[in-house]
Order: sequence, then C-alpha cells, then structure tokens
Amino acid sequence: MAPEVPPRSSGASGLPPAESTRTDPNRQVRGVERRELTEFVSVEYEKGQSIRDIASTIGRSYGFVHRLLAESGTELRTRGGARKGPRK
Repeated sequence: MAPEVPPRSSGASGLPPAESTRTDPNRQVRGVERRELTEFVSVEYEKGQSIRDIASTIGRSYGFVHRLLAESGTELRTRGGARKGPRK
C-alpha cells in the first residue's frame, strides 16, 4: 500500500517548501504538477545541487530527475573529480 502524500502548496517564492516537496514515487506526475516539479528541479540544479540530492529531496529516483532536467532543456554538468594521475 502506497503512503499518503499531502498535497503540495506553493511557498512565497513560487517554489514548493522543502518539507512538502516529496512525492509518491509510485504515482505518475502529469500536467501542471509536472511543470512545477520540473521548474523546482531545474532551479535547484542551477543553484548547484546534484541530481542525487534533488532526487532524495523530492523522493524520486535519479533517473526521474535526470529525465525532468533533459525535458526542460537544462544543460547538464559533466562528471566531476580530478584525475589521479597523468592523462594517457
């Protein structure tokens, strides 16, 4: 049985408050709600949050967040980290 998720309400900035951003991971997100979630995810990603951090914040998978970012046209960052040796 899926857990009950309270309805999301917009905060003063138009973005959902942190405590109400989690969604039921088994429910499809469509229409206005999907657009709002895509906007929230895009803004957080542009602020520097990682896809994994955003996914855990909203209670969705990495793939779902990645798909929302791709659909919104957000330019994804490259994989980070310094190399441990000389490049070959």
